[in-house]
Amino acid sequence: MIAPLARLLVFGLLLGAGPAGASELVLSLSKPRVTITSSFAGDSIVLFGVIEPGADAPADLAYDVVVTVRGPNESFVTWRKERRFGLWTNGDSRTFVAAPSYLAVLSNRPPSEMAAPDLLRQEQAGFAQNRLLQRLGTDYADVVPGDPFRQAFLRVKQTQGLYLERTDAVSFLAPRVFRAAIPLPGTAPIGRYEVVVKVFAGGEMLKRGATTLDVGKIDFEQAVATAAQDHAWLYGLVTALGALMVGFIGNIVFRRD
Repeated sequence: MIAPLARLLVFGLLLGAGPAGASELVLSLSKPRVTITSSFAGDSIVLFGVIEPGADAPADLAYDVVVTVRGPNESFVTWRKERRFGLWTNGDSRTFVAAPSYLAVLSNRPPSEMAAPDLLRQEQAGFAQNRLLQRLGTDYADVVPGDPFRQAFLRVKQTQGLYLERTDAVSFLAPRVFRAAIPLPGTAPIGRYEVVVKVFAGGEMLKRGATTLDVGKIDFEQAVATAAQDHAWLYGLVTALGALMVGFIGNIVFRRD
């Protein structure tokens, strides 16, 4: 983790020597790719950042940082349970369209203390401010945070460890240098993750930066996952034949006669 921090500090010095009034946000991940194997139980990726203020920025300006990590988009269906004739059955449902399969919102303090609600909502800075589009008949719309389907969806995702918010996960190593640990559970979906960083000060958003994190399988695991996705019928046939073969061999080895 020291190497990315040292690299960021060098970048910060180069930016400081740039033209007057330059304003930059430099980001670096401890590792830009996470490889998943059969024994993968989770990982933690560290994000480092350097804030280079403009020439007219006060020297004692206090910064706030919100880091939002979104996994590949997927569609999810949330059902409402209803009791009918003494049995619990599925009732109404809502489909969440292009919702992130993984969502982490990390900050140095609660986003509600950084800026006005309208600005936070516009910038999707904060867990409750992230838009989750639902299919409502023929329309698509985000709903209020208290919507029961939204609450149920978030509850399931949080239980799985795929949605989280931590308001103390960003720490400042220096007035303009920060770090944040991005937790990835063992069930982290594969694909490209978008890491968006927004810097606030004085109730305004000053800077925005983004980088990407790739989560993927390797070697045999990747080959199996690709085959299961691209050739589902062939994968199922090979799996069934393999199970039969294992059973046949086991019968021969452990047969008593």
